[in-house]
Amino acid sequence: MESAVNISSYASIRDGKVTLKGDNLFEGTQPDFAEFIKAAYKSFGVKYPKFFKMDNLSKLAFLTAEVILKNEKLNLDEENNIAIVLSNRASSLDTDRAHQTSIQNKEKYYPSPAVFVYTLPNICIGEISIKYKLYSENSFFIFDRFNADHLFTSANSLLESGKADQVLCGWVDYDTDAYEAFLYLVSKNPGKPHTKQQILTLYNT
Repeated sequence: MESAVNISSYASIRDGKVTLKGDNLFEGTQPDFAEFIKAAYKSFGVKYPKFFKMDNLSKLAFLTAEVILKNEKLNLDEENNIAIVLSNRASSLDTDRAHQTSIQNKEKYYPSPAVFVYTLPNICIGEISIKYKLYSENSFFIFDRFNADHLFTSANSLLESGKADQVLCGWVDYDTDAYEAFLYLVSKNPGKPHTKQQILTLYNT
């Protein structure tokens, strides 16, 4: 009989706090997201200069994934079969506004390629995948609110079909300095049972 899958790890970034499995790892006092996320990044000793070129949504997703994946002892010299399924309600709207502003400026019209790169929400998945060499399935969905049913179904489908050994799932939303990230890793490793109710419980904790 095939082993049951579990939520082997989970992390969140919201309200100026970074947590892992419910434990507070970092708490910032910076009201501005850009300063808060930079301080959190530095506090964890991450060495990834490209972080500073990312848009805010990607920074949020990347650092939340970093908190989880750095403890997974992944071999970064080879591909890791971890799928990613993310979702939010604002898509890449915050970056889209910045891109639109640059287009509408008739006197200084020059759309920034560095901004345009991030006008798709799934680019944050690419940033995570590059750092940790994740070459499995990935997708990004837009919902009005956190959708535990969809995440549960997607993760189970990927695992049962053999398309992934583990699945990094969750919600990463950023819009005009309002931010929230909750990610969890589904695998056959020990952890909390992977159920819809468990997902909701962890998200609301």
